[in-house]
Amino acid sequence: MTELLLIRHGETDLNRELRFQGQIDVPLNAVGLEQAARLAARLGVQAQRPVVSSDLTRARQTAAALLGDASPALEPGLREQNFGQMDGMRVAEIQSAHPQAWACWSAFDADYAFAGGESTRQFHARVLEAVRALAQKHAGGTVLVVTHGGVLDMVYRSALSLSLHGPRQCLIPNAALNRVRLHEGAIEILEWADVQHLTDMPAQPVYDQSRLAQR
Repeated sequence: MTELLLIRHGETDLNRELRFQGQIDVPLNAVGLEQAARLAARLGVQAQRPVVSSDLTRARQTAAALLGDASPALEPGLREQNFGQMDGMRVAEIQSAHPQAWACWSAFDADYAFAGGESTRQFHARVLEAVRALAQKHAGGTVLVVTHGGVLDMVYRSALSLSLHGPRQCLIPNAALNRVRLHEGAIEILEWADVQHLTDMPAQPVYDQSRLAQR
């Protein structure tokens, strides 16, 4: 049995602007850096456990706040979903420039992918392979994993046996704590979206896929 403390990276400017961030390699903004610092203070000595991070800058910066001078182990399999040519765009921009692609994506078909990107089914397979490999490597222990909102959505769906079709059904705040347990490949959620350490900070931008699909 292995516990993973899953953490979405701190806020970036693209998060604040509700853009498709995907695999664009952007840094944390000032709010994100403060979120990461508060997360480190909340975790305290727990941050001395093994820390594994997506190799994208925003995740690495969040992990660095936990580790101080040390460096996290990097795992490219924990990257955000690749949205191809839509990476960096706002919804309104996609709707205007690529209406057919938007219509296909907003149907939330797990097998649809933007040009140059990966489908939800492909993404889910990549994420689960990376997560289960981590659990096997650190069997019996606890690992801090700094990753992305889409990755956490894939874990959540797997834990609750939710369909890969359809919009996201859980909250995934920046720099929140999400604790899961893996045993023989099965995922159990122990805690989700704990943001006690972020009280009194600016309200986070909310990515509501169900509302986007209605536009």
